[in-house]
Amino acid sequence: MGEKLICNNKKAFHDYFIEERYEAGMVLQGTEVKSLRGGKANLNDSFAIVKNGEAYLHNLHISPYDFGNRQNHDPDRMRKLLLHKKEILKLFSKIREQGYTLIPLRIYFKEGKVKAELGLAKGKKNYDKRETLKQNDMKRDVQVALKERGRQNRDRD
Repeated sequence: MGEKLICNNKKAFHDYFIEERYEAGMVLQGTEVKSLRGGKANLNDSFAIVKNGEAYLHNLHISPYDFGNRQNHDPDRMRKLLLHKKEILKLFSKIREQGYTLIPLRIYFKEGKVKAELGLAKGKKNYDKRETLKQNDMKRDVQVALKERGRQNRDRD
């Protein structure tokens, strides 16, 4: 049984340099899991913090479950992340350093459990973002050229 992607944070790779990745479990309510099975989550502007020796995820929006009752969950509540104590201490010391933050990169199901992939990230400046876009454009141009060259060689044979 593999992984089933729920949502992805593409903006994180544009705005940050991702230096390390961590996998964390999440403490959720039943209606949140049902809503996630329907793919109703949004990672935009979400981030993680370490407070009192525990990690929490802020601004993760999980839409209310359509068939839920009055005990449905609050869509924007703070959710606890499940990490090992050593990982939390390491992340806490890194986050205190200048410019580091903890960003969720994606949320997915792994063996029936909801997991969040966190990235220890450092912010990009505007010129870094432009440089990354240039490099991606050049890579795409090279791929197109190689593909075209392969077609020409095939047609010649």
